[in-house]
Amino acid sequence: MFGLLGPNGAGKTTIVRILSTLLLPDAGRAEVMGKDVVRDARAVRFRIGLAGQNAAVDQNLTGRENLRLIGRLAQLPREMIGPRADELLERFGLVKAASRPLRTYSGGMRRRLDVAAALVQRPPILFLDEPTTGLDIQSRSELWAVIRELVDEGSTVLLTTQYLEEADQLADRIAVVSGGQVVANDTAAALKARLGTTTIELTMANNDDAARAQALLSHKFSDGSELDEDRVRFISGEGPLVLVDVLRSLEADGLAPENLSVREPTLDDVFLRLTGESCVLRDPGSEEVRCD
Repeated sequence: MFGLLGPNGAGKTTIVRILSTLLLPDAGRAEVMGKDVVRDARAVRFRIGLAGQNAAVDQNLTGRENLRLIGRLAQLPREMIGPRADELLERFGLVKAASRPLRTYSGGMRRRLDVAAALVQRPPILFLDEPTTGLDIQSRSELWAVIRELVDEGSTVLLTTQYLEEADQLADRIAVVSGGQVVANDTAAALKARLGTTTIELTMANNDDAARAQALLSHKFSDGSELDEDRVRFISGEGPLVLVDVLRSLEADGLAPENLSVREPTLDDVFLRLTGESCVLRDPGSEEVRCD
């Protein structure tokens, strides 16, 4: 599962449209499974499935009729079309609604059918362009479960999304796109570790102890600290393990926090730093990013 994460207008859908042969690139070259998306467009189309931002199913047909139509367009053998449609309806939990016109479906049901339609020909690669936009939490979770199953069974999925949680939950690797450029490409954990910091907040017994703690920690550990009455908040780039050294240092100075909390960096933090106006690649040949 490869995630493309970025704000509106970053270029995520453009990338998908080029890779799925719907849009010709102005320059450069792209391949899908070794097939050039321009010279071998027909071969590419038989190797991919696409669920775009707008459902590509017919509102006036039933769920079963939609899948059978896609089977005919995908040139499946006639004897395979019916069984494959029924298999997908079962898998996506749409059997009870299979004979109803699509216009009677909920948004989540239509989205599930759209993804099912992209799987009719059993493509080894599936493009999902913001598949859960507009869905409620339950519908999104159901679709996440299906996507995970597809990956477990050997499919390769390229997912574009604006939902940071979705990318964090699903993607094995994430490329952050900003202004048409890939500004980072790594696992979610590595992105957080590389760009994020650990925030530690300590509540001391009184304001004087808090001031002493801030002075001590700012000198030894902190990349930045704040003092708010009896609370000390500081940032460390060394990760959560620094907390052990912090507590030992406080104990050596006769100080003990009454309460403490640790907040690890989130993908939200990474995303906001990377997609800021001043985020640029230091070197076009590397993945190092500078965010001023």
